[in-house]
Amino acid sequence: MVIDFHTHIFPEKIADRALGKLAAVIGIPPGMNGTSQGLRESMDAAGVDVSVVLPVVTDPHQFDSILRFASRVNEESARGKGPKLLSLAGIHPDSPDPKEKLRQIAREGFQGIKLHPNYQGVVFDDIRYKRIIYDASELGLLVLTHAGYDPYTPGEVYCSPEMILHVLREVCPPKLVAAHMGSNENYEESEEKLCGEGLYMDTAYSLMHMSGEQFVRMVRKHGADRVLFGTDAPWTIQKAGVERLRGMEGLSAQEKEQILWKNAAALLGI
Repeated sequence: MVIDFHTHIFPEKIADRALGKLAAVIGIPPGMNGTSQGLRESMDAAGVDVSVVLPVVTDPHQFDSILRFASRVNEESARGKGPKLLSLAGIHPDSPDPKEKLRQIAREGFQGIKLHPNYQGVVFDDIRYKRIIYDASELGLLVLTHAGYDPYTPGEVYCSPEMILHVLREVCPPKLVAAHMGSNENYEESEEKLCGEGLYMDTAYSLMHMSGEQFVRMVRKHGADRVLFGTDAPWTIQKAGVERLRGMEGLSAQEKEQILWKNAAALLGI
C-alpha cells in the first residue's frame, strides 16, 4: 500500500489556468493536468492507493468555495472505485471567526487543515496561526503546513524551523505536519533543530532533491514513525517518488513501509 500525503488538484474549469500561473512562478512544469482525474491516472501508474489533497486558501473569501470543492472531492472519491482521494480543508489566518470555521470543518468530517504561510502572507509563529493550530488540535484536526523556501516568496521564509519550534513549545499540537522535511531547501537547519521533536515531516518534493545520505540520516534522527511519504504532485511525478523511496539504500523494509503508508494510515485513522 502507498499513501501520498501531499498532493494538489484544482477544479477542472480553472486547472489549466492555475497550473500555468503556478508553473510560471516556480519554474517547474507540472507532471499532470492538475485535475482529480489526472491525479487518479498518476496514482494508477505509481501504485498509489490514497492521495491526500491539500487546498490552499489564499484569501479569506475563498473559504466557502474551497471547502465545497474539497467536500465534493471526498464525496466523489467515496462513491468511486480505484485510487482514493482524501482532501483536507483550508483556512486563512485572517478569516472572520476562524474558530467557528474550524468547527464547521470538523463537523463536515475533514481530517485536518492545510496552511501555507508564504501564500497567506503570515509568518508561522504569528498569534493568528497559533490560535488556529490550538483550536484545530482541540477539535482533533491535524495541521499540515508548508515549511521552508518557496519560489512564490523567494526573498523571505515564512515558516522556518525556529518558527516551528516556537509553535511546538507554546501550542503543543499533537498532529502537526511540517512539509518538505521540515524546511524546504534548508534541510541542514531542519535536521539540527527539528529532528527528534514532536512533529511529523513529509517528504514532498524534498525526497527528489536532497541526498539519500541526508534523508536516511534525518529519518533515523527523527524516527521513521514520524515521516510521511508525499510527492507534491503535480510538481513531482508520483511514480518517481515511490521508486526513489522504495530504492532508498540505508532504510529497512519496515522503515520504508512506515513511511510509505503505515504512519499516514494511523494518523488518518484509515
